[in-house]
Amino acid sequence: MKIALICFSLTGQETGEKLCCGLEKAGITAVLAKKSKYLPDSIKVSTSAWAGKKFLDSDALIFIGATGIAVRSIAPYVASKKSDPAVLVIDECGRFVISLLSGHLGGANELALKAAEILHAVPVVTTATDLHQRFAVDVFAKKNYCSIFNMKAAKEVSAALLAGKNVGFYSEFPVEGKLPEGLVLCDEYGKPVRHAQDDILKDEESFGGCGDLCRNTGSIMADEAKTDCGVAVTVHTSCRPFPSTTQVVPKCLTLGMGCRKGKDAEGIAEAAQKVLDRSGLYKEAFEQIASIDLKKDEQGILSLSENWQIPFVTYTENELKQVPGEFTPSPFVKKITGVDNVCERSAVLASGNGSLLQKKHGENGVTTAVAAREWRIHFE
Repeated sequence: MKIALICFSLTGQETGEKLCCGLEKAGITAVLAKKSKYLPDSIKVSTSAWAGKKFLDSDALIFIGATGIAVRSIAPYVASKKSDPAVLVIDECGRFVISLLSGHLGGANELALKAAEILHAVPVVTTATDLHQRFAVDVFAKKNYCSIFNMKAAKEVSAALLAGKNVGFYSEFPVEGKLPEGLVLCDEYGKPVRHAQDDILKDEESFGGCGDLCRNTGSIMADEAKTDCGVAVTVHTSCRPFPSTTQVVPKCLTLGMGCRKGKDAEGIAEAAQKVLDRSGLYKEAFEQIASIDLKKDEQGILSLSENWQIPFVTYTENELKQVPGEFTPSPFVKKITGVDNVCERSAVLASGNGSLLQKKHGENGVTTAVAAREWRIHFE
C-alpha cells in the first residue's frame, strides 16, 4: 500500500513523521510532503495540484490539518467509490483521525483505525453500516478480493439493512458459516429458502450455491415473498435474482488458450470476447490466462494478458500430460505440441485442478476453454 501524507505546520510535521514511522513498521510505504513557507523542503505546487497527482498514483491520501483544506483540495478529483483512493484527515496534534472518503472500497475506515492506533488517537468513522455493525456489501467484496457491480443497488442493500429489512443473498459458490444479520438465503430466482430441519443455516454447514443446498440438505422453499433487493455472488452477467441486485464477482476463472503460431492480437482478443459472450461471463472473473510453454512468447496472447490486466502462465508438455480428467483430444495438436489438448488441460491445471466450465472451442486458429478453481465464502 502506498500512502501520501501532507502537513502544514511544524506540529503537523511531527505528527506526520510519527505516523509515517508507524506505518512503515507495518510494511506500508508512506511519504510525507510539507506545504508551508515555514517548513524546509516545502512543495512548490498548490495543495490541490499535489492531491490531483496523488489521486492517480497513491492508494491513500492523509491530510494533517483542517478538514476544509482536504475537502477543497480533493474536490476536483473525486469521481467514484470504485476508483477513488482512501482519504483521511488528522488534526495537527494527532488527536482525531477522520475517514473522509472511500471508507469501504478504498479502505479509509480500516486505515483510520490503524492510524489512530499508531497515534493513540480517536478514530472518526461515520459510515452507518459500521456504526450499527451491519453487513456492508462493498466491504464484503473488498475482503474477498471481488469486483462489485451496480453500486446503486449496493446503496439500497445498506439502506434496507439499516431500516431493519431483510436482504436476499444468493451464491453460485459454497458458503460456510452463519449469514450476517438481515441477510436471507435465496435461490437463483430470489426466493428465500430454509433448512427443513432447523429453519436456519447452521454455522458449520457449507453448500455449493442454493441449487445444491436444495438438493443436498433437504431444504424447503419458504413462504415469504421475494426480497426487493439482494446480493448475488456470481461470475455471470445475467445473474440477477432480485429486482435490485448487487453482483459480487470473485476472480476465480482461468482462460485456457491455444493458437496458431503468430496469430494476430485482434484475432486472439475476438476469441476471448466470444468466450465471455458464449456463457455470459464477467471479464473481471478471470484471474489468469494459461497455455503451453511453446506459446510463452506469443504476442497475441501477451497483448490480451496486458489488456485484461491478468497474468499469462504456461506449462510444459509433461506438466499438461499429468493433468487428471477427460479432455477433448486433437491428433494435430498432439503432433505439434506433444500433448493432445492445450486449452482445456492448461485451464484446469492453472485453476488447481478445478472444474471445466467451458470445453474446448476452436475458431479461426484459436482454441479456448474455461476452468474455475475452488472458491468459497466464509462468514464468521
